[in-house]
Amino acid sequence: MKLLNVSISPHIRSRETTASIMLDVIIALVPSIAVGVWIFGWRALMVTAVSVASCVLTELVYEKLMKLPVTVGDLSAVVTGLILAVNLYSTAPWWISVIGGIFAILVVKMLFGGIGTNFMNPALAARCFLLISFPGIMTNYPILDAVSSATPLAMAKAGEYVDILSMLTGTHSGTIGETSAIAILIGALYMFLRRTISPRGPLTVIGSTVVFVALFSWMNGINVTWNYLAVNALGGGLIVGAVFMASDYATTPVTFWGQILFGICVGLFTAFMRVFCGATEGVSYAIILSNLLTPFIEKWTYPRPFGVKSARKKANE
Repeated sequence: MKLLNVSISPHIRSRETTASIMLDVIIALVPSIAVGVWIFGWRALMVTAVSVASCVLTELVYEKLMKLPVTVGDLSAVVTGLILAVNLYSTAPWWISVIGGIFAILVVKMLFGGIGTNFMNPALAARCFLLISFPGIMTNYPILDAVSSATPLAMAKAGEYVDILSMLTGTHSGTIGETSAIAILIGALYMFLRRTISPRGPLTVIGSTVVFVALFSWMNGINVTWNYLAVNALGGGLIVGAVFMASDYATTPVTFWGQILFGICVGLFTAFMRVFCGATEGVSYAIILSNLLTPFIEKWTYPRPFGVKSARKKANE
């Protein structure tokens, strides 16, 4: 009986391409962006369009100038532009989207070798860069009629009761794509069914964030209520970050336990910043910090080939 069959790689074949995967992500983002345009009006659509155009044109111009193969057809630049847009307020001026798009594609993606070689999520890196560079503009969220001008997370941190229904539907202050939990979950369900991403990572991120928020809040003397925990689970871009950014193929672990550990790291960092730091958010910085830990997480969680010592045993010798 033939027990071992050796063949030439690749050993796993798939009809999926980068473009088809990116198209799935684009389709999954449509409900969130549509709700954002419905809630915040035409300015949300303008910010989205400028973000996407900036990312695509930056990649195209760079590749033309460097005489590299043009890769805008893989739709990854479109996805970066959309993810950047959902992390911006509809009140952001058009040039903020341009600067963010150029930074995301040129600095974080192309200068590190293009798709698959960037060490952190380009859109999130751009958002953090904009937050540091233009804090006043980046925190100038729109005020909705008959709705508190404060974000739900800020209200919850101040001890106020927050209407959970408004967080599900999206009728509250926030960025373009983070307000409606239902819209985000529709997109997530689509990607789960298409097997574009696994629910393992997003669920770990959200679950660990809630657990650590409860623990840290109790340690900090904050009254932990179900409303408070629900707001932390549904608000501040946690769900959109867990679904669309903490599942990025290039910047997150590929191993089973690596994805679990990565999600726990994101939850830990997010909860720490929300409870102990001045900012009420934290998801963007938490994902980027975890992106930096990805090589170490993969090193310690890769399956050990038969007859080879694990990295942990080698380190202990």
